Amino acid sequence: MRYFVINAKNYSEVSGKGLESLAAAVRIVSGKQIFREVEFFLAPPNFGLTSTVNPQSSYHVLAQHLDLAKLGASTGFSVPEIAKSFGAAGSLINHSEHRISRNDIESLISRLRLLGMISVVCAKDDEEVGEFSKLAPDFIAVEPPDLIGSGKAVSKVRPEVIMGSRSALDRNRVPNSTTKLLCGAGIVDGIDARLSVEMGAAGILVASGVIKAPDWENKIGELAQGLIDAKTPGAG
Repeated sequence: MRYFVINAKNYSEVSGKGLESLAAAVRIVSGKQIFREVEFFLAPPNFGLTSTVNPQSSYHVLAQHLDLAKLGASTGFSVPEIAKSFGAAGSLINHSEHRISRNDIESLISRLRLLGMISVVCAKDDEEVGEFSKLAPDFIAVEPPDLIGSGKAVSKVRPEVIMGSRSALDRNRVPNSTTKLLCGAGIVDGIDARLSVEMGAAGILVASGVIKAPDWENKIGELAQGLIDAKTPGAG
């Protein structure tokens, strides 16, 4: 299985009806038989969680961030249990644009695990990948901050980051862990996606490479095709 996470961030293109169009594009592509070996995830702005959740769709919805605040009197916080009640399957954690402490990362992973929710922890380099792998999240996405949104894919300009991250994950993996490595930052085409997997990732995390594309359905399909074209599948 290959994994494809689309982070919509707070781009103007996904405000209002735009988010519905993006969700429709993800639904169409993820529903195609040729992509049955790709598992799709969409992380919309938290305001749009309910508008993107569809039990009939073949993709999962992730929150872009969740807080450790408890149920009840916690005005303004994004509470995991509430997110799940609205259909979120999990959440991104520690994105480079919303970094949190290691203790909070560990607590969120544990809380999501208890709720049966997916954790996608973002790391800036292979050192963090190794550190976070000890916490056994479902996914770790390595994204060098300086390449995010640059259009310069880490798989092309800094491939050692992917290979080093895969090695760090394998060295520090705890017993029975199934943590999988995702590659992000600067991914814009199918070649970037293919190279990411061939270098050891199990999939990709993409934001502007999809959202800024003129045709979302075509771009999502191109990237998904790159994932399944990879000669050496990333196992984790």
